[in-house]
Amino acid sequence: MTYQETIEYLFNQLPVYQKVGGSAYKEGLDNSLALDNYFGHPHRKYKTIHVAGTNGKGSVSHLTAAILQEAGYKVGLYTSPHLIDFRERIRINGEKISQDYVVGFVANHKDTFEPIHPSFFELTMTMAFQYFADMDVDVAVIEVGLGGRLDSTNIITPDLSIITNISLDHVQFLGNTLEKIAGEKAGIIKTGIPTVIGEAEGEVRQVFEDTASRVGAPIIFAEDEKIISSKLKTASGWLLDTKYYSHLKDQLSGYAQIKNAATVLCAIHQLQQLGYIIPSKAVYSGFAYVTELTGLMGRWQIIQEISPKIVCDTGHNVAGIKYIVEQLAAEKYNTLHIVLGMVNDKDISSVLSMLPKKAIYYFSRASIPRAINERELQRLGQKNGLMGYSYPTVAEAVKAAKDWAAPNDFIFIGGSNFVVADALIALDYK
Repeated sequence: MTYQETIEYLFNQLPVYQKVGGSAYKEGLDNSLALDNYFGHPHRKYKTIHVAGTNGKGSVSHLTAAILQEAGYKVGLYTSPHLIDFRERIRINGEKISQDYVVGFVANHKDTFEPIHPSFFELTMTMAFQYFADMDVDVAVIEVGLGGRLDSTNIITPDLSIITNISLDHVQFLGNTLEKIAGEKAGIIKTGIPTVIGEAEGEVRQVFEDTASRVGAPIIFAEDEKIISSKLKTASGWLLDTKYYSHLKDQLSGYAQIKNAATVLCAIHQLQQLGYIIPSKAVYSGFAYVTELTGLMGRWQIIQEISPKIVCDTGHNVAGIKYIVEQLAAEKYNTLHIVLGMVNDKDISSVLSMLPKKAIYYFSRASIPRAINERELQRLGQKNGLMGYSYPTVAEAVKAAKDWAAPNDFIFIGGSNFVVADALIALDYK
């Protein structure tokens, strides 16, 4: 098979959560353990860092990888979902896995894994683990796919576990309360392995403390460390004064990134305590150039600076949208244009109720089966006072917004990872 044929095989023959949702979700680790056993436990051949959480785990994973990379380590990075190219999920020192490796992996092992009936995520995670072993990485940053306790990635024994935060998302799988979701995410806390918690309060914090106590794991709450003492928004991101580093430039300019930065700095300090050699210059460089070093996209990403300014962000649940709405309110523009699409398993009404009413909306539908119909989204938007037009594709919605927007206007694109992905393709973003 060619690379394109291999990708089509992976997407069409294996259950893919991002396309079909719940029917692709396989609870339990049996398939992952079977694949892991067949490949000889590749993740045991290098160090790992495990990152879970509702929001921010992608940013935290990329930042951590960038800093370790700048410290001289050969770093694997496994994240999901991808935006444009499947190979974004599996990187070493920022470089995507080669097409030849993807093709060879499937061709050489298809007869073995097909009888196991893995999900798309289970197989691609195994591909990543084997690739990192074959390429002899020093350490791999592994982002949890969904939850934690029963997530495929939970077969690893990391040097450090990180849980960014807890909010309501994927409630059909993880539970309909913050405490239940925290219990699932806490499943990555392991005996003797230090765990950094980014944000947690009340009963959620208690869940983490109880789990850590029960399994015998050191637990560190980043908020308790008071790591960031001041912050200044600049044209190129954030300028932070912190407990460990002064005048730290953070390239990620979203409002949510302040909490993520504190979590990463707390995690880096713990890694240093564990014996990782991470000089200050690596931290400064990793924060300042994270997108170039790792290929991170879609986090308050400025596509176009002026005439008009165009920004996209993958925030897609209530907790993520809260930061986006706050940041939109701080922008200066004549008219706000919002290209919006969502998937059907999110709390759509709550998100729509938060969005600014003084804007022109371009309701659209991402190119996946889970995307809510654009006319239905428009109808729900109108019930919440959001006025605009509907378009059957994100590409058409983006084009309409660009056609209507004046030079001093602002275009925001979001509501879903998949809307951002379609927009980046439509805008021919490289």
